[in-house]
Amino acid sequence: MRRIGTPPIARGSTTGANCPDIFELSDGRFAVIGTDITDELDAELPADASRADYERIVVVTRETLIHAKADIPDA
Repeated sequence: MRRIGTPPIARGSTTGANCPDIFELSDGRFAVIGTDITDELDAELPADASRADYERIVVVTRETLIHAKADIPDA
C-alpha cells in the first residue's frame, strides 16, 4: 500500500490523524478514508448510478484530491 498525495500533516492537520487520505493498494485498487455521507447522498444519485449494500459514499476534501492528483496514474 502507498499513500497517494501528501500526508494529512503536510496538508495542515496539526496532529496528522483523523483526516481524509487516499491509498493505492498492491492490486491497483484505491482505498479512501473520508466522511461517510451515504445517508445524505444515496437518494441523490443519478439514475445511472447505484451502490451495493456493502458500499458507502464517502467524501474527501478538494485539497486531499488535488494533492493526490500528481500520484494518480494515467492508466
